[in-house]
Amino acid sequence: MQYTTILFEVKNRVARITLNRPEAANALNLDMGKDLMHAAVQCSEDPNIGAVIITGAGRMFSGGGDLKSFAAQGEHMPAHLKEVTTYFHAAVSRFTRMDAPVIAAVNGTAAGAGLSMVCSCDLVLAAESAKFTMAYTRIGLTPDGSSTYFLPRIVGLKRALELTLTNRLFSAQEAQEWGIVTKVVPDANLQAEADALAAQLASSATGALGAAKRLLHSGWNETLETQMELETQTIAARAHSADGREGITAFLEKRAPQFKGQ
Repeated sequence: MQYTTILFEVKNRVARITLNRPEAANALNLDMGKDLMHAAVQCSEDPNIGAVIITGAGRMFSGGGDLKSFAAQGEHMPAHLKEVTTYFHAAVSRFTRMDAPVIAAVNGTAAGAGLSMVCSCDLVLAAESAKFTMAYTRIGLTPDGSSTYFLPRIVGLKRALELTLTNRLFSAQEAQEWGIVTKVVPDANLQAEADALAAQLASSATGALGAAKRLLHSGWNETLETQMELETQTIAARAHSADGREGITAFLEKRAPQFKGQ
């Protein structure tokens, strides 16, 4: 697959996706929406990918939507926004539902759709200098990219309302305190820390990680009894898997498991 707005590479079972429009603050346009969707499909279908890192080229993670490209559509801008968000939302959904964990390595600012993407990732490492803002209502628009789903679940409704209605800039430290960010690291260490975390996850039982992700997401919407039945079905299915059998055998034999990502 040839990408025009992102860099995509796979090494040692880790896929690295770099938002690559530094001249435009790595802003989301139609081409990037398409690229992210195709990259998400590739990551979800490639058995040799056990973890994913998403980061930004240059000094910024992502400044949000590309307003210049949106405005250029004139009276067709509403239809254009529907097309852009259709691709972008397909990417977010696939990243969320797939087996391989997704790590955001936030360099610089994550605003608007950039913050939405951060909220949707499974784990988030942020440089100490990183900044965050919702930004949408400042320009008379409303959030997209999953932030109205994930942000209230992460920080609570009142805090989500405050961030969305005031659009204030907040720091990596505050983002960590509120649960948006998993860990804050020195700027110079960000990519190395992301690589180390991805390598650890990529050596795990990828199928188990994905099944656990989906269980945790489904728990928001199910009754206790339904969720526990889903847990029963899933753990039984994992016991059928090669990695499940290997994990139990390795534990009993007091050795490190040799997972195959199944």
